[in-house]
Amino acid sequence: MIFVKTQIDGLCVVELEPKRDMRGFNARIFSKDLFKEQSLAFSIVQTNQVFSLRKGTIRGIHMQKNPKSEDKLVQCIRGSIFDVAIDLRKESKTYGQTFSKILSWTNKEMVFIPKGVAHGFQSLQDNSVIQYSVSQYYSPKYETGIRWNDPFFHIDWPIEKVIVSEKDSAWPDYISYQKGK
Repeated sequence: MIFVKTQIDGLCVVELEPKRDMRGFNARIFSKDLFKEQSLAFSIVQTNQVFSLRKGTIRGIHMQKNPKSEDKLVQCIRGSIFDVAIDLRKESKTYGQTFSKILSWTNKEMVFIPKGVAHGFQSLQDNSVIQYSVSQYYSPKYETGIRWNDPFFHIDWPIEKVIVSEKDSAWPDYISYQKGK
């Protein structure tokens, strides 16, 4: 596994190193020791899969607040996605910055998203499957988010015709989030 730092503090791209032979490949997708070597204390308590039937589907942008904030390791295991992260940690030197990356079955990259960084993605292909592991159990009481089309961040979603849930369309904008609403 190769860890590539990004401009957002604590957020990194994790590149797999598949061992290939005539049967296919084998790749390590998590090692507690390798994460620890990168000063990433990531302890998985739950792993989830998300299936998006249609390309253009947006999920997020969301996270959990303290005391239930979570680290997240995201991987696309079928199809491809445009993955987005926004640093909402007020004490962070990268507060308010965004990061985006195309994740796909083909490129076999993952993104490690630290606590306090909101996350969302758009499916770039029909029938995309995302798998992600988290360091905290889901707690609806502590869930929060930013609207997918918040004008403050100017996220350039690759597919114009979007499919978004009512819940994800109703998240407040960044200005409201800053005020703690």
